[in-house]
Amino acid sequence: MEQERIILIGAGNVAHHLAAALLKAGENLCQIYSRTLESARLLGMKTGIAYTAEMSEIYPDGDIYIFCVSDDSLASLLKTIRIKEEALLLHTSGSLPMDILKPYSKNYGVLYPVQTFSKKRDLDFDEIPLCIEGSSPNVLGKIKMLAEKLSGKIYAINSMQRKELHLAAVFACNFPNYLYSVAGKLLEEHGLSFAMLRPLIFETAHKVMLLTPEEAQTGPARRGDEGIMNMHKSMLKNNKDLLKIYTLLSDGIKEAQVKEGTDDSKASPAESVDMPTLW
Repeated sequence: MEQERIILIGAGNVAHHLAAALLKAGENLCQIYSRTLESARLLGMKTGIAYTAEMSEIYPDGDIYIFCVSDDSLASLLKTIRIKEEALLLHTSGSLPMDILKPYSKNYGVLYPVQTFSKKRDLDFDEIPLCIEGSSPNVLGKIKMLAEKLSGKIYAINSMQRKELHLAAVFACNFPNYLYSVAGKLLEEHGLSFAMLRPLIFETAHKVMLLTPEEAQTGPARRGDEGIMNMHKSMLKNNKDLLKIYTLLSDGIKEAQVKEGTDDSKASPAESVDMPTLW
């Protein structure tokens, strides 16, 4: 049986990892497109796959087109790309609804990897949760078969659930990383190295693999240590932005402790919401 031809649209961080995973799974990745020739060339040379930076040169006879592009650029790309009518279109966005693909094919869906990607860091794709959605049960089944070749963690969720997941991921990943940058600059100003925090960061992340975030929470706000918090605020008095962030986060932690202590009847997430299908 002839393998389906996969076209990868995009050559950024997600595309770099997805291309490698597709090839490792033995899939027929046959072309890579990027708006910039250098990005297309780098990924093409890395994978040995044909590449182009010209929309007119994208193969029109592919079976599966996977869009690994920014949310803002997807709509314009869809309006220009030439594809056969029965092709399966997939986007990898956490925020865009599946139906953005509907005008361009009856076979469409989502393959959203819940992970932060950097080109210079290798990842085990099999450990990355893949959230899938399809325009019909048959299409969903086809996406599921592809996803299972890439990862051992497959979740069937709808567009609204995926948007909420993406928001949660920003809180869990992007914001903490920004705070790492803040911490690094504070240390640098006083001749200290960010490397001194890496064991602390590692342990903090490791704890939430074993405990709930509420159980893992520590620090002066968790203890209600107003003396330490007032000292920290005094140290930040000349940086109003950081003082605002420190106060907001500390108040949030304190309020969470109050709610946790006064609302013991609150159901666990598994008891209070419908969980997505996990295959």
